[in-house]
Amino acid sequence: MIQNPGILVTIFAFMLVLGPLVFLHELGHYLAGRWFGVKAEEFSIGFGREVAGFTDRRGTRWKFGWLPLGGYVRFAGDMNPASQPSPEWLSLPAQQRAQTFQAKPLWQRAIIVAAGPIMNFLVAIAILGAFAVAFGQNVTPPVVGRIDPAGAAAHAGLQAGDRIATLDGRRIDDFRDLQLFTALRAGETVTIAFVRDGQERSVAATIGTLKEKDRFGNISTRGVLGFYGVRPVMQPVALWEAPVVGLTQTIDIVRTTVEGLKRIILGRIPVSELGGPLKIAQVSGQSLAMGPLELVYLIALISINLGFINLLPVPVLDGGHLLFYAVEAVRRRPVEPQVMEWAYRGGLVAILALMLFVTFNDLGAFGVWRSLAGLIG
Repeated sequence: MIQNPGILVTIFAFMLVLGPLVFLHELGHYLAGRWFGVKAEEFSIGFGREVAGFTDRRGTRWKFGWLPLGGYVRFAGDMNPASQPSPEWLSLPAQQRAQTFQAKPLWQRAIIVAAGPIMNFLVAIAILGAFAVAFGQNVTPPVVGRIDPAGAAAHAGLQAGDRIATLDGRRIDDFRDLQLFTALRAGETVTIAFVRDGQERSVAATIGTLKEKDRFGNISTRGVLGFYGVRPVMQPVALWEAPVVGLTQTIDIVRTTVEGLKRIILGRIPVSELGGPLKIAQVSGQSLAMGPLELVYLIALISINLGFINLLPVPVLDGGHLLFYAVEAVRRRPVEPQVMEWAYRGGLVAILALMLFVTFNDLGAFGVWRSLAGLIG
């Protein structure tokens, strides 16, 4: 077992992961706004009092806040959280008002808001595509190799050489598809359609549960069918194919994330599996300790999750803005300011409550609550 990296390495790695992703997310908003002629007044990495910064010739203040856990870009006219026209906005000179966010058509505002998450997805696609070019794409077929005699596959009657066609009706193209499907379904009974000696067959199997301890002592739980694949097949990827491969892998990860959230909501996966900033910091430090490639791959995963979370239709998040824009497009008029104000307050409370919950989860995973209970007892 490898010892966990120290607190300073963990903090440094966390900043290496989060800092660039926040910058690129906000850069997406900034570039789209600039394309449509919206003036950016502030571009901040981190929150709180400014630690360092400068003002460019366009009048944008680029700065670093003392709390590096996020960031924002503030466009001209953002005088309230909902970016709604206000008396203060109406009092601006016509030339200045034309450069504000509110003055732009609905479709342009929507693109500016969506550009942040889109940038996160583009970062992930670029990283995953580059990995595919450098190391090839794993296209190992979903064929049963060595079987665990005590596993789900053996109990269901699967044999070496069987090719898995579908799991609960979902097409399985390669061994990675199979692993992604089973990982979230520990203990669930699924229908396996497979091909043996040219004949299609099907059988029901209950996915097993595997608990693994990594080199740092972390224990993870995932679903397995109890068999190994055949010899791995790595397919070379040309440079021009990289974006497609990166996009395909990004879509697979998003789909897995959606399925994981659905199962948490339905109670099939314990909410203790949810992690927050502390868990991300821990994993960042461990990834850095394993090498730069592990850290870069983690950046791709976090970037996908950052883009996905920001697209959720929750007020305060980018997806909340897009939801109100969709309502505005249907109604042909903006949502009333007071409705948006209360929605954004509710969204802020929900986000803060979630952050508090996942932080408690993280502390529990680190053993803080057990230690406190021992001290009190």
